[in-house]
Amino acid sequence: MWFSKKQGVKSPPGSTAPLPSQPSTKSRGDAAESAARAYLQQAGLKFAQANYRTPGRGGGEIDLIMQSPDGTLVFVEVRQRAGHSHGGAGASISGVKRQRIIFAARHYLMRFASPPPCRFDVVLVHGALEAGGQARIEWLPAAFDAS
Repeated sequence: MWFSKKQGVKSPPGSTAPLPSQPSTKSRGDAAESAARAYLQQAGLKFAQANYRTPGRGGGEIDLIMQSPDGTLVFVEVRQRAGHSHGGAGASISGVKRQRIIFAARHYLMRFASPPPCRFDVVLVHGALEAGGQARIEWLPAAFDAS
């Protein structure tokens, strides 16, 4: 038996026995984004859009776009890790990742004649959300900027 992050657990060739279901990376990510969205809405932010992607290859993606009560557009990166073996959720936001988020935000802002003020927040989800696990959510407003 071998494992794949993208596809979960695979059956060995010729095997007919079902394997226990493992949550996929996508389902874990969706659960983290859902928890982050609910957390931010409870904090007073208004939901605008989820999973905004730029067209074409090599672009960027924004997990959540929210709006604060003062009208600031908030681009949110959600990161979830069940453990700290690789530095935790926050350690996975590299300079390249930030540049792709900024690229996607600039693309999104092209729809406005006069872009509103904006910022880049990060929501870290520490721990597992599936199977009733308790996760701790950490919100980092203005975690990085576009400069």
